[in-house]
Amino acid sequence: MQLAHRHDWSLTPSEAIALQQRMRAEVIADQPLDVDAVRLVAGVDVSVRDNVSQAAVVVLRFPELTIVETVLAAAPTPFPYVPGLLSFREGPVLEEAFRKLKHTPDVFIFDGMGIAHPRRLGIASHMGLWLGLPTIGCGKTRLCGRHEAVGPDKGDAAPLIDRGETIGVALRTRAGTNPVFISPGHLCDLPSAVTLILRTTPKFRLPEPVRAAHKAAGAMASQDR
Repeated sequence: MQLAHRHDWSLTPSEAIALQQRMRAEVIADQPLDVDAVRLVAGVDVSVRDNVSQAAVVVLRFPELTIVETVLAAAPTPFPYVPGLLSFREGPVLEEAFRKLKHTPDVFIFDGMGIAHPRRLGIASHMGLWLGLPTIGCGKTRLCGRHEAVGPDKGDAAPLIDRGETIGVALRTRAGTNPVFISPGHLCDLPSAVTLILRTTPKFRLPEPVRAAHKAAGAMASQDR
């Protein structure tokens, strides 16, 4: 598939932060997504081992959640681990993986943050600007913001608030497990993001597209050891 090459990846951390500050204004995080019209949903994950980044993008039919395509890419990890700058560490190998896709998903779910980010440009928002398609962030751990206690049942949620702004929700996707942190990436609003996440988590804590991508990236890493 085609995507826009928005900038070079060879940046220092201070240059990366400055770029995030500029790009954040382009993110559209209040546009409803017609979840019932979604036919293909992709999960996105990157595994890093021995300074090699292994990316997986897995496309599933929706609502059946059956896999139609898996693409993989690997490259040396080009950027140090810096909280809040994950997209500069994983973006280059994801760009390579996205270009291999034969199907164009209606929406991408990233193992990472959307606007639930100190500068409102987590990896789902950042790469959403490259893709020009709806994206959602689904993080396993909180990066920023605070929330009240989340109820015990699937679908229970609490707003994630940072500096007086609602940037996402802590969402219980399965009773008896920790919540995940959902935020719009790009071209999607928060209610739509929550709806799609719940409809793609029929059994486990993580959405099926993200689980499939995580499994594929991990399997690729294991084969390369």
